[in-house]
Amino acid sequence: MPRVLVTTTSFQDTPGTHHDLLAKTGWEIVTARGPLNEADTLAAVGEIDAYICGDDLITDAVLAKAQPRLKVISKYGIGVDKIDVDACTRRGIPLLFTPGVNHTTVAEHVFLLMLCLQKHLLFHADAVRAGQWQRKTGHELWGKTIGIVGLGRIGKEVAIRARAFGMQVVGYDLYWDKDFAEAHEVSRAESMAEIFAQSDYLSLHTNLTPETRDLVRAETIAQMKDGVQIINCARGEIVHTADIVAALNSGKVAGYGADVLEEEPPPPDHPLLKLPNVVITPHVGSRTAESVQRQATKAVQNLINVAAGDAPLAQVNGDVPFTNGKLA
Repeated sequence: MPRVLVTTTSFQDTPGTHHDLLAKTGWEIVTARGPLNEADTLAAVGEIDAYICGDDLITDAVLAKAQPRLKVISKYGIGVDKIDVDACTRRGIPLLFTPGVNHTTVAEHVFLLMLCLQKHLLFHADAVRAGQWQRKTGHELWGKTIGIVGLGRIGKEVAIRARAFGMQVVGYDLYWDKDFAEAHEVSRAESMAEIFAQSDYLSLHTNLTPETRDLVRAETIAQMKDGVQIINCARGEIVHTADIVAALNSGKVAGYGADVLEEEPPPPDHPLLKLPNVVITPHVGSRTAESVQRQATKAVQNLINVAAGDAPLAQVNGDVPFTNGKLA
């Protein structure tokens, strides 16, 4: 009987038909509470045939221990920066994923963070809860300019919602969707420097790559408007922590809202956790009952398909034959 490891907590904790779909396979299911660091992932593999993972750190060393038994990895979600994709390809392991499942949810979370900062929500709610009637004056989104770095599925949903708020939208992406931009009145920035200079709000929706790591750092923050607000629902490593802290303390950056950090969960003394102009949520931007079921169902269906020798719904390393993931 194939043995399948499931580590993503939202998959495990959210009721839905994905549990029934997985149970009907008859596979032996083992679970762990991710995201797992390398040591924990190493401890979890070796006796598993397939792996439904979240943001676990899956290195070449992990894959070396997991083989020859491990045949396939099904990523719950779309971000694979925690997985050594090249090592999966080199070792002939199909890496499956689930694009197109969480763009609505994450886009909504962007505006949760933005409005929370602009209306001083935490300050006001905490004051009233403490029996105090303290008030700070906030800001409207209407008429402001939002710069969206990365106009993929999520970035486009953010643009649509920004227009509904009466915002001016500027986008930057190497692959420009002209039809979408014209339909939703999105202006094109020709460079990062241009979008930095124009934005009252900067929303990050790019993948983590060597080029985007520390994209927001002292040098690029200096190109931004004084009082810019930055929203990060992409990856924590895109923003250089020490530099954003310095800019928040100086007032150059008025606020930072993030659903991601470079280390998750963060240590208690993480410098962003105590600043009054920062709102951090625990990587829950895509965690709604609706999106969890979409992601989980596709992750399971991907695994079912490949286990039977059929094509997956989506595969990261298409050069690897999906039939390599067939389970006996």
